[in-house]
Amino acid sequence: MPHLDSTLLAELSAAAADVDQSGQWPQQQFGRLAAAGELGWVIPEAYGGTDISGPEMIERYRDLASSCLVTAFILTQRNGACQRIAAASNAELKLALLPDLAAGRTFATVGISHLTTSRQHCGQPAVTAEPVENGYRLNGFVPWVTGAPYAQHVVTGATLDDGRQILLALPTDLAGVKVQSPSALLSMTASATASIVLHDVEIAESHLLAGPIENVMQHGSGGGTGSLVTSALAAGLSARCLQILQDEAARRPDLTTTVESFESEYQSLDSLFQQSGVSSSLVRQRANSLALRISQACLAVTKGAGFVSGHPAERAVREAMFFLVWSCPQPVVAAALEELVCDSL
Repeated sequence: MPHLDSTLLAELSAAAADVDQSGQWPQQQFGRLAAAGELGWVIPEAYGGTDISGPEMIERYRDLASSCLVTAFILTQRNGACQRIAAASNAELKLALLPDLAAGRTFATVGISHLTTSRQHCGQPAVTAEPVENGYRLNGFVPWVTGAPYAQHVVTGATLDDGRQILLALPTDLAGVKVQSPSALLSMTASATASIVLHDVEIAESHLLAGPIENVMQHGSGGGTGSLVTSALAAGLSARCLQILQDEAARRPDLTTTVESFESEYQSLDSLFQQSGVSSSLVRQRANSLALRISQACLAVTKGAGFVSGHPAERAVREAMFFLVWSCPQPVVAAALEELVCDSL
């Protein structure tokens, strides 16, 4: 069944506002996902996971984001780590990590933005790796690690002096690994996104997932920047906003035309997800645009009430801003800027 259980979604939705306002890590939400058997999407059955197709996974991400965006976002980072671990040829490491991850007994996340979109303008690698006996010595700075204070492992990468890169499952309890305090964000503060400082961290080669190889992130699987997973979460937020507008229109007939226009656009976006061969960049541009505009429409129609902190419209506007910075490739940024400029003329 492609959709998540409606009772589970209702529970997550009911708690979403409190998670947003408190900024507290959604431990209870992940407990519910574990109890429902929803933490094995990307983990092979041999390690306790479940066999879920790509389209079904996208649908589930959308459902989850519509109910609680921060939980959905954290899950993407956790699943990204699981995918990289599952794709590795390191059989012993997979056996050691994946069963506990599938059952929700442990938590892993990714710290790979310095290899993809973040800090790529810097001349020096954010994290360096020096070969030592039976492993590597790591030094540097890993930015934007979601759930870092709660993770037992972080899938991250480092660059050797010859330009080759390695990907590894970094235990967070190693000497020299220092998790910084999480940042207070415009939204999604509950994601506990923090930086990690690495100082002379010695890690055994047995934790290696890939490499040494050039452009290690172009090998294996894990979602990637601008992927349909990111777009699915933006679509989920749009679905929640559309419901807000539909509820308002039920009391205010003057909103009928506005709601019908957004319904048509959402259906058009939905059809893009179903098309084979469609550009993920195009889907991301359309999903971002809709999330930004429909959330602001929610604020406009709810007026002063929607401007109060904690109101669903206020939260939606802040959450929509997240898609301007999360794994946002340059073509998507350029499209957003073009739309903003055109709207100002």
